[in-house]
Amino acid sequence: MSAIAMKLGRREFVATTVGGSAYALFASAQTVSGGSKMYGLIGSMIAVEGKRDELIKILLDGASGMPGCLSYVVAKDPKDANGIWITEVWHSKDSHAASLKLASVQAAIAKGKPLIEKFGSYNETEPIGGHGLHKPDR
Repeated sequence: MSAIAMKLGRREFVATTVGGSAYALFASAQTVSGGSKMYGLIGSMIAVEGKRDELIKILLDGASGMPGCLSYVVAKDPKDANGIWITEVWHSKDSHAASLKLASVQAAIAKGKPLIEKFGSYNETEPIGGHGLHKPDR
């Protein structure tokens, strides 16, 4: 085992090596049908003390029926009792922007806003593909 692998730990070394190799082999950007690049968001928020489960329910209830949404995952942060991570994949940046105008999303925002203590990190991504991500036919 190399010195790098010993410092990282076996699990981290394997993940880094496999991930890096996969990226190098498959780095060409895939697109959804019609040529537009997929759009992704990964962000975190902190719920008001003791309100995380209630906020998660609102986020999940408001997520159904969003045209152009390919994946919407809400997860508890195991390191923070009030932390939430949200990972989204959309047909395009435009389909995400359009979702913010939906009545169900507006209602979820209004209902959830008082339960949010603060927003954490937020990153836009360009999803390429992956297990569980099914790009629809257009």
